[in-house]
Amino acid sequence: MRKLLSAAAAAFSAYSAFIALSYAAITPANAAEPAPVVKIGYWTSGVSLGYGSVLETRDFLAKRGVRAEFVHFPDVNAPLRALASGSIDLAFGAPVAGVFGTAASGVPIRIFAATQPADVQFVVPKDSPIQSIRGLKGKKVGMSPAGSSVAVIAGAVLAGNYQIKSGDFALIGGNESRLAQFLVQKQVDAAALRSVTVEQLGDELPVRKLGTFASEWKTLTQSDAVPYIGVGAARSDLVDNHPEVVARVIAALRDTLAWGNANRDEVVQILQKKANLPADDARVYVSHWNDMNRVAFEPADIATLRRQHAVFVESGLVKGELKDDLFARKPYEQAKALK
Repeated sequence: MRKLLSAAAAAFSAYSAFIALSYAAITPANAAEPAPVVKIGYWTSGVSLGYGSVLETRDFLAKRGVRAEFVHFPDVNAPLRALASGSIDLAFGAPVAGVFGTAASGVPIRIFAATQPADVQFVVPKDSPIQSIRGLKGKKVGMSPAGSSVAVIAGAVLAGNYQIKSGDFALIGGNESRLAQFLVQKQVDAAALRSVTVEQLGDELPVRKLGTFASEWKTLTQSDAVPYIGVGAARSDLVDNHPEVVARVIAALRDTLAWGNANRDEVVQILQKKANLPADDARVYVSHWNDMNRVAFEPADIATLRRQHAVFVESGLVKGELKDDLFARKPYEQAKALK
């Protein structure tokens, strides 16, 4: 009997060992852990509102294998503060100037894409006596809040092209709708507004264009580059430990851009429902889709960002050193291979 029990025990042990080895063969001990949930934050105004509404409504991130959680912010600079505190992992439209300053202060963040060209205009009411940008000296000028990329680019242009320093005009900050209201109510003399906002004003508030950020930046830098107001930024630990996740986010951002361009009527419906935009305003937004949104990080884009930093520092609007590791190209290059 003992021999029979010993033989049975030996057989059972051998069988158990076989099962264990078989399981190990299909489930390695070092199998990768599930990718982290990525907390994505964005400002619910300006360019970010429309693009973010489409990104959030459609399933582009899920199709790329990204588990995402969206966090909304009413303030343009809030996503940067959330990145600094670790409340979010990534922002697809973080203000460029703020990213430069935040990184220089030691916060571990990286830029992984250039996403929002500066499609912005200096405008005045049509009946305004102001005839040129030079006439903004001593005036109240509405624009995105201090610290935003729009405010910093405007400050650099006014100082560099027209010798109008920060103390020579009053910056009145607000989101796009508030700035339009300021113009209607004569609370500001001029404003720096996105082209889409200028077109949405239509006949409600006839305005006259004094100049664009693109043309003024070319004059200032003697280059053909268009500056960026927004970039994709992420916490360094996400970029360093999970570059493949950031690459899939980039691919999803690229998918969103392409889908929005090809399905403009559906984008209008999304903006009406999720962003509460009137149909006419939504259609105007969509007509500027490719002017306001981009997903690029080629050497030319990085060169433009470097030039922006140099201009901002020279103007005294941004402080701190620009370190090479701020630009994380690995995820962008990986995203190129994702079809």
